[in-house]
Amino acid sequence: MASKNGNGSRHNGKAATATTLKTSSRSRRKVRVAILGVGNCASSLVQGVEYYKDAKPGASIPGLMHVELGGYHIRDIEFVAAFDIDKDKVGKDLADAIFAGHNNTVKFSEVPHLGVKVERGMTHDGLGKYLSEIITKAPGPTADIVGILKETRTDVVVNYLPVGSEEAVKWYAEQVLEAGCAFVNCMPVFLAREPYWRGRFEKRGIPIIGDDIKSQVGATIVHRILTRLFEDRGVKLERTYQLNFGGNTDFLNMLERERLVSKKISKTNSVKSQMKTDIGADNIHIGPSDYVPWLGDRKWAYIRLEGRSFGDVPLNVELKLEVWDSPNSAGVVIDAIRCCKLGLDRKLGGALEGPSSYFMKSPPAQYTDGVAHQLTEAFIADTSANENPAAGVQAVPASEGSARR
Repeated sequence: MASKNGNGSRHNGKAATATTLKTSSRSRRKVRVAILGVGNCASSLVQGVEYYKDAKPGASIPGLMHVELGGYHIRDIEFVAAFDIDKDKVGKDLADAIFAGHNNTVKFSEVPHLGVKVERGMTHDGLGKYLSEIITKAPGPTADIVGILKETRTDVVVNYLPVGSEEAVKWYAEQVLEAGCAFVNCMPVFLAREPYWRGRFEKRGIPIIGDDIKSQVGATIVHRILTRLFEDRGVKLERTYQLNFGGNTDFLNMLERERLVSKKISKTNSVKSQMKTDIGADNIHIGPSDYVPWLGDRKWAYIRLEGRSFGDVPLNVELKLEVWDSPNSAGVVIDAIRCCKLGLDRKLGGALEGPSSYFMKSPPAQYTDGVAHQLTEAFIADTSANENPAAGVQAVPASEGSARR
């Protein structure tokens, strides 16, 4: 749960002074964003901010949950820094880098020159076996990440590093903490849900939303909703699977099974959290399954649920979901960024529980998606100090039991 930063007494003198100066220099009208990893997801996010810049507040716009959120329009998002290690992207303007290298998502918007140079990031374990066969690291040393974040007065850092980049994500988290920026952790490296890292952000008075982004209508949220439907309608779920494959570098990277561990944990636990009883490890299989190059940034997901209904009669559901993978998550990230900025404005530190539960697969606490939506809307409206408008609803830690209704 996020906590108020108060007067900064948790910081030492220098840190408190720096935080005060940084907070006062932030614009309430702009949300200054830095991106870690300029891949397909970053491409869709950057394109989307341009595409929706003239969207009318209050209108129902395809692809968006909120045109305005807490007083911030989508056009208030301003990209001020970006980091990558690919020689085809480092040194380029962000507007060009999002279409460079092996990025292969759909191009739906022309992005003008942004005046943001992609800087050389830290590698660590960010380049796995298969990605290293197609990506050449840019020469030169790692840029001064903290210095750049401070110089650009970055409000929110968005993490799009490859799955399995455990060391790299945690290294960047340290830089973000030192720079005093909010963090949106789109990857399944567990920070917001873990007491140690969540506590670090809370003590620093910095909000974090995480972990592992849920797409708008992706395989995980569809699977969760169907699982909850079985539970709510009295159908006993006995077996289920979710098989995903696609043709972007994310799926290529996940051919390296060792890098897939946290992703499988995140996706599996997200669905299991909607079950009242454990159906057994052998009866649930969820995870990326293969890489099909000609699919590009499209993802195909096959979901099956087998259960017993009235009279113990079998009831099975099977569906196929086809999406462009990266645009499917961008609309959620746009909202997560603005919620993080609201957290900064309100001087909240630590995990933003409501938004994390709605936007992410592995939040600090799991709820049903309906309740998570209520909590998020209450957070945006600032109508509840503890982000919990549903009487009697209590959070369940991500590692324990099933979600609360």
